[in-house]
Amino acid sequence: MGGGGSALRVCADHRGGINWLSLSPDGRRLLTGSEDGTARLWSTADGQCCALLQGHESYVTFCHLEDEAAFTCSADCTIRKWDVRTGQCLQVFRGHTSIVNRILVADNQLFSGSYDRTARAWSVDKGQVSQEFRGHRNCVLTLAYSAPWDLPGAPCAEEAGGLLVTGSTDGTARVWQVAGGGCWQTLRGHTGAVLCLVLDTPSHTAFTGSTDATIRAWDILSGEQLRVFREHQGPVICLELVNRHVYSGSADRTVKCWLADTGERVRTFAAHGHSVSALKYHAGTLFTGSGDARARAFDAESGALQRVFRGHAFVINCIQVGAPARLPGFEQGRARRPRRGGGGRPRRPGARFPPPPPVE
Repeated sequence: MGGGGSALRVCADHRGGINWLSLSPDGRRLLTGSEDGTARLWSTADGQCCALLQGHESYVTFCHLEDEAAFTCSADCTIRKWDVRTGQCLQVFRGHTSIVNRILVADNQLFSGSYDRTARAWSVDKGQVSQEFRGHRNCVLTLAYSAPWDLPGAPCAEEAGGLLVTGSTDGTARVWQVAGGGCWQTLRGHTGAVLCLVLDTPSHTAFTGSTDATIRAWDILSGEQLRVFREHQGPVICLELVNRHVYSGSADRTVKCWLADTGERVRTFAAHGHSVSALKYHAGTLFTGSGDARARAFDAESGALQRVFRGHAFVINCIQVGAPARLPGFEQGRARRPRRGGGGRPRRPGARFPPPPPVE
């Protein structure tokens, strides 16, 4: 936060735009997944590249870093597990038939969502599919998981193996029983694609954001729509849930803060020159990334703009924030560049996802 928002270090070895960032739990390493088909591990102390993770045959869409292992997914329809010490690929997860858009690691399971309209659960150790979740009519964009012990009072919570919540461009979110693969609830109400979701496990509530410019709160056990948050004038691209407040970033160039329990809007964070594509709350500060190629820091309580971080050339896809003692600053994902040999167009500033396949 010092230096007037200037970059402390720049990690610039990738040959294509960076689509996602993941910070290790101890804050010492940063994982980046890129359009160039590789992922890289960086030391947050000096910004040096520690390992180059090569093997994917197309661009890396998302990545997740733990202390001992890294996970990446790609447009090549696979997921890979990597040794963070050696950079060697430990496991390739095969089974999806289209772009793997999102992964989530929890409870010794790997969950994935794909443009093939399915979500899947995998054994982290064996690399095998343990469950397939079928029912969406279009691609699965976002995932959230609630473990059995986070669901006190839920019917058959232990037998269900926890609940997986998925959001899709078919306009619905679905709640799945992980153990059996059955759809527990279908959350209907949005009139556009579900781009983002966050889960409040103590209250069994999911919050979804959509291209229909609304946020909706749902009881994931009953499937009931609890409330609708209406004030955005464009698609809701990203969500954060902190201290019973929901923060939403939108293509209307604003972030809004809402009371999670009532849907009342508390404040609006303006000053963005394009769509808000990334959000991260940390220690009373709300960090935003935008299609105007700038990151910003706001006082979350007052809404006052504290810093503008300049240096990127295109849309900021992701933000990670580390504890000051371990990471004295933060780096945002660089923008996409045109894919090499992929025949695709470069991502426009402010665009969050590649164009989804049409609903059939």
